[in-house]
Amino acid sequence: MTSLKPMESALLLFIRCVLSIYTFITWPIYYIIQKPWNVKANRSKLRAVSLTSGDDFILYRSVTEIRDVHARFLQDKIDTMEKVFRFAVRQHGQKSALGTREILAEEDEMQPNGRVFKKFLLGQFQWRTFTQTDSEAESFGRGLRELGLKPRENVVVFAETRAEWLISANGCMKQNMPIVTLYATLGDDAIIHGINETEVSCVITSQELLPKFKNILPCTPNVSLLIVMEDPLKPLDLNGYGDTVGVLPYKEVIRLGDFSSKSGLIPKPDDTAIIMYTSGSTGSPKGVIMSHQNVVNAMLGYTSVTTFYENDVYMAYLPLAHVLELISESIWMLYGIPIGYSTPLTMTDKSSKIKRGSQGDASVLRPTIIASVPLVLDRIHKSIQEKIEGGPAITKMLFNLAMEYKNEWTDRGYETPIINSTLFKPIRALLGGRLRFVLSGGAPLAPETHKSLKTTLCCPVLQGYGLTETCAATTVMDLDDNSLGMTGGPLTCCDVKLVSWEEGNYRIKDWPNPRGEIHIGGSNVAVGYYKQPEKTKEEFYDENGRHWFRTGDIGEFSQEGFLQIIDRKKDLVKLQYGEYVSLGKVESELKISPLVDNICIYADPTKLFPVALLVPNLDHLKNLAEKNGIEMSTLEELCNPQMEKLVLVELQKHGAKCRLQKFEIPQALTLVPDIWTPDSGHVTAAFKLRRKVVQDRYKAAIDRMYS
Repeated sequence: MTSLKPMESALLLFIRCVLSIYTFITWPIYYIIQKPWNVKANRSKLRAVSLTSGDDFILYRSVTEIRDVHARFLQDKIDTMEKVFRFAVRQHGQKSALGTREILAEEDEMQPNGRVFKKFLLGQFQWRTFTQTDSEAESFGRGLRELGLKPRENVVVFAETRAEWLISANGCMKQNMPIVTLYATLGDDAIIHGINETEVSCVITSQELLPKFKNILPCTPNVSLLIVMEDPLKPLDLNGYGDTVGVLPYKEVIRLGDFSSKSGLIPKPDDTAIIMYTSGSTGSPKGVIMSHQNVVNAMLGYTSVTTFYENDVYMAYLPLAHVLELISESIWMLYGIPIGYSTPLTMTDKSSKIKRGSQGDASVLRPTIIASVPLVLDRIHKSIQEKIEGGPAITKMLFNLAMEYKNEWTDRGYETPIINSTLFKPIRALLGGRLRFVLSGGAPLAPETHKSLKTTLCCPVLQGYGLTETCAATTVMDLDDNSLGMTGGPLTCCDVKLVSWEEGNYRIKDWPNPRGEIHIGGSNVAVGYYKQPEKTKEEFYDENGRHWFRTGDIGEFSQEGFLQIIDRKKDLVKLQYGEYVSLGKVESELKISPLVDNICIYADPTKLFPVALLVPNLDHLKNLAEKNGIEMSTLEELCNPQMEKLVLVELQKHGAKCRLQKFEIPQALTLVPDIWTPDSGHVTAAFKLRRKVVQDRYKAAIDRMYS
């Protein structure tokens, strides 16, 4: 290997010379065509201004002008979700609306290790037009009425993301029936809690999730009807659900509605549209009450941020029970953008359910827009890095040089079309090769992941900030924004207030930028928590004609009006010598390490340093073991004190590289052989850490690390 180093250096020098010549030739052309001075001016333009301030607060409002569609909605009084869908159908009638990929068969495939896995043989996307989607929703809503359900009666939707989910929700809204959303990955106790608290008699579910109800139904006495979205390959077995509960296929409800004469009941703006159960990272899930006008105003807030085109296509795979996905899909329908449904198991050519040699959903659909969460984006970033690191030295050298070159010119306001279409083309192809932008929400996105994906996917990655309690809408980056670690400026639907938090040393008079707890006020802020008046009173309040929500997040506003999330009140721990450690911030930085699949940082206020509970990546753990002459194969064998010392060294190096302070970096760790899933209770349905559950489960390990 050492004999190649001079050759590699010579090659690198040659490539740099070629790049210099290429830059010399193309720079004048790109300067005229790309107008970098405009790009840089747009990046630094004002996004928000401070309107008022007091001794302990400062209030910011967007300076973005509302777009035509927003103005038209106000003028035509389109103020419910039922009216939004009706508007979309009038505008886009025969255009493709919702697409589902045809599953032709499920076949056994032999793996290199001799194991056999089930794989899908998939066809093309089959599309419903806007008119067909609307007709199916109308029939579904009338079918519910034929089955005895009444307006304003809650209906649970408990299913994976699919076209029928959105259609059935639309059908309920046409009859003014609030939908209650539950994540498909919730444990039985959380499902029972949501069903019983909302007192529903009808649950809409999928054939895959239906068997869960054999255990759930004895604990949900109000449920008398299960409506099942059918599996395209397997017959529906309706036995074993008792005599008091009816189980009906989704298509049968549509058939009932087709022959029904019942009319719809138009909801009012103040009527409840959704009761959305949050993932419950600190206890039982809370039902957030969203009115129709809450959801509509959240949607309209996003319409002023970006531009959509005729050939745009959206790939949907996040849970529709998450407000980010539900708002996103509603916006795409408003603009007539086709929505193609996917799953993490079928998304790419290498996904686990895709037959070898077949195309994943992204390759067939070729989306221009996707929404994602940091957990998924971190995995994409890691997989790209692993592929480059595991390849030839020359590939790694070329890749790093291209990243360095592109980042340098991007910062100056230029695009690099030739590099994008050559060196980065294989990476772009992973998600179809046509992405125009990626939306990221649900948690902070690590700056390293953000920068890497913007560069390699050759499109903006727009980070936003919002909560279930604000209908996913608060701030979002626009297409001109080149910042990292920021969440953009406020949307037009709300104001953002920073309130000093003395205990955490965050004050609005801090220099150079004001800091404090984020309060959000506007027409997108939810009504409150379902059947929890005390919790509602604690976190929501009314002031100066606006409805406000206390987020518990700590933010900082830049001079341009960008919001950055810098901390969370519940995640902040003060160490023995007075240093503050933000547990969530440290976790988001350390998660980028290839050795980490998941991590929980714990800090005892009476100690000098934090410690870590780390779920390792088996492949990278094995590689580290082999490098150090340790021969063990299973995860349980590798989670031992000897490996913990080695992993700790690597983790500390990574922390220093991410510019964490010394007091923020764990000084001890425990390797955990368990997989943290929603079913195990260690993480929520949205894969947020259940910190208290994890700390209680591994209390003995924490005590040992501090002993």
